[in-house]
Amino acid sequence: MADPRKRGGDEPPVEEGLPLWMATFADLVTLLLCFFVLLLSFAQQDANKFKTLAGSVKDAFGIQVKRKTANFAAFSPSKFERSDVKLKEEDQMILGMLLEIKSYMLEDPSLQKVATVTADNKGLILRIPVTNFFAPGSATLKTGSEKLLDGAINILKQHTVNMVVRGHTANTIEKTEAYPTNWELSSARAAALLRAIMSRSKIPASRLKAVGYADSRPLLPNTTEENRKLNDRMEFYIHRPEDKSW
Repeated sequence: MADPRKRGGDEPPVEEGLPLWMATFADLVTLLLCFFVLLLSFAQQDANKFKTLAGSVKDAFGIQVKRKTANFAAFSPSKFERSDVKLKEEDQMILGMLLEIKSYMLEDPSLQKVATVTADNKGLILRIPVTNFFAPGSATLKTGSEKLLDGAINILKQHTVNMVVRGHTANTIEKTEAYPTNWELSSARAAALLRAIMSRSKIPASRLKAVGYADSRPLLPNTTEENRKLNDRMEFYIHRPEDKSW
């Protein structure tokens, strides 16, 4: 009878490769490495990687808001700071004014039919074709056209903002004895609207300004009659008091 101790089938199989405990140990070392890399990334934040916070407001009623670069002093998450909180509040004010003027336009079909409004990070612009206020070559307001100013007047009454009335023309010259060039004509029209705003609202003159641009700032190239009609316009630029741009 054969000795059972010599039969190969009764011996346990020989394990190949690394012991099983090595896999667990390798996983533990990898997790520790990731943990310390994460700590290092918090301790050495690069300010250039965080120039903006929360992105920007886009495509809200045609708005694109540009934010200032934020200054960060972040050596740990608890010290992470941003310096443009005031800018965010101002953006909210502009969006609020935009919603108010949109709401007013919905309530006034005559204004909604002719006006457009856009906004940027400084304020909003209400545009109305010049033919709704003046006859060709004239700076005398048409009867009843003053009511189109009430939307902008309401914004001035409810917010601490200023307004610039801007006159624009197409490149065609409506030469008259009183207004030999479009510079005189656009400036006179802006002044006439400013006077109407003051008489209807009693807004202080220190918050208002009138300026004429003639055809120096067209919206579209003056290559077609339709484009010229769009360029021949009056603008009401409502902005924060610290913004000195015209």
